[in-house]
Amino acid sequence: MPSKNTFDIKPIKELIQSELTNGTWIDPFANQNKLAAITNDLNPDFDTDYHMDALDFLKTFQNESVDGVLYDPPYSPRQVTECYQGVGMNVTSETTRASFWGNQKKEISRIVKPGGKVITFGWNSGGIGRKYGFEITRILLVPHGGWHNDTICTVEIKVA
Repeated sequence: MPSKNTFDIKPIKELIQSELTNGTWIDPFANQNKLAAITNDLNPDFDTDYHMDALDFLKTFQNESVDGVLYDPPYSPRQVTECYQGVGMNVTSETTRASFWGNQKKEISRIVKPGGKVITFGWNSGGIGRKYGFEITRILLVPHGGWHNDTICTVEIKVA
């Protein structure tokens, strides 16, 4: 059975622990997690450093100023809707279309230093992508059984 707390799933926790490097790591969708040095979550009930929309949070960082990103966004438009409505925010076409993730990936590319890492979690292995200068170094597939979608973890390094 999947856990809503992605980082509590044993193989995922082990992956993160093995891939975290020194330096400044951020987590724009931290939930209850404290693995990154700088954390953000839209929900003010979570004990994070910031409570901002993820895109706005990412825009606060200087170019090439971050060593790593733990990127565990809502995986689908339905999950985005639940997150926004859960904190009393309006859901618009802007928050449920592909650009929701695309704009975040563009910002992540801008702020990660060359040689920096991004660990992405979701239902596909797209990660941040070659388009934004990243190269996949590792993929972990975590099956949850039954009718539950697998979680796909992608580790990438910024090469350009």
